[in-house]
Amino acid sequence: MKVTSLIKLAFNNLVLRKSRSFLTMLGIIIGVAAVIAIMSIGASAQDLLLAQVRTLGSNLIGILPGASDENGPPISALGVEITTLKQDDAAALEKIPNVDSVAAYVKGRGTVSFFNESKDYDYTGVSSSYPEVEDAKAAEGRVFKQEEVDSLARVVVLGSRVKDYFFGGDSPLGERIKINQISFKIIGVMEERGTVAFQNQDEQVFIPVTTAQKILLGINHLAFIRVKAAQAENVDAISAQIEETLRYRHNIKDPSKDDFSVRSTAQALALLGTITQAITMFLGLVAAISLLVGGIGIMNIMFVAVNERTREIGLRKAIGARRRNILIQFLIESATMTLVGGILGIVVGVAIAFLVFVGVNYFGYEWRFIVTPAAIIISTFMAIGVGIVFGLWPANRASKLNPIEALRYE
Repeated sequence: MKVTSLIKLAFNNLVLRKSRSFLTMLGIIIGVAAVIAIMSIGASAQDLLLAQVRTLGSNLIGILPGASDENGPPISALGVEITTLKQDDAAALEKIPNVDSVAAYVKGRGTVSFFNESKDYDYTGVSSSYPEVEDAKAAEGRVFKQEEVDSLARVVVLGSRVKDYFFGGDSPLGERIKINQISFKIIGVMEERGTVAFQNQDEQVFIPVTTAQKILLGINHLAFIRVKAAQAENVDAISAQIEETLRYRHNIKDPSKDDFSVRSTAQALALLGTITQAITMFLGLVAAISLLVGGIGIMNIMFVAVNERTREIGLRKAIGARRRNILIQFLIESATMTLVGGILGIVVGVAIAFLVFVGVNYFGYEWRFIVTPAAIIISTFMAIGVGIVFGLWPANRASKLNPIEALRYE
């Protein structure tokens, strides 16, 4: 028989036994759907993470407390508090040639209240140079001045959504709000920025870094520092000078004992790309294990098919079919079953990825719907490969049947 005839016969057998065929293919459908969904979601997540880093600009350099190697973040990025960075370190970095501006940061969370209204928000203590470093602007009023930072002034700049929550369309300038029961005067409202570096900038309040340190947090260290280079091409040279400056200030002679980490935007992009891609591939391989379960189901049902069609096999051999013909026939039937299951799995996987896309965008993130051709091609060939590998044993058994004994089989 021609290959096209064998494929047609395989489809007819699937149609004749719809329920059994569907249940047999279910493992393949789930496995392929999982691979497609995970690879798609992984690609979309990677795109979102990289886009968040790109929003900071190509000429930014971040300094985090705590040491790290080139392939991973410092432990402070995982939430461990390290106290090695100080305000004086930020001031020293301003003297490095080709540095445009430097901003120091601390972060906390507190209850913001205005009369009878209250809500928990993140607050960020920043230097007066924050607008220059992050290209942020005040929509109303202004950002605090250096003398307000130096004097621990109790002034606050609201994120746009915080302003809308407490004041609606009214101007909040000159009003007083409380953060953890401490009164602050509102001097400005930031322009809408959305989510930058994984944090919604519009749902924060900004206060002088020294005020946050001494009055709200009771600390004298920084969470991190950002340095803005005058030109993007100066980033590598400035990064090297930052390391030298901080080693000198922290009395570190051996670079392997650094108590800080310096990362440029380009380095962060490369690191994030490597990490997210590795995670996606690992999860994809884990999901592919379910294809093995589906393959075992295919093998079992093919053994059943061989038993059910023993007389048919004997008749084919009696009229001239060779062992190779029987082997190819059952392999094609097995591969066809997994191919159909793979196609259905691709449809289900794409649908799951699309639902995630809709759900994430509903919560305000710019999540792109990404289904790569590579994921579809790999999943299709994996499904066919599973059908051939797990169909080989029953097909081989069918091809070895003795025609006379097969014709006597009841």
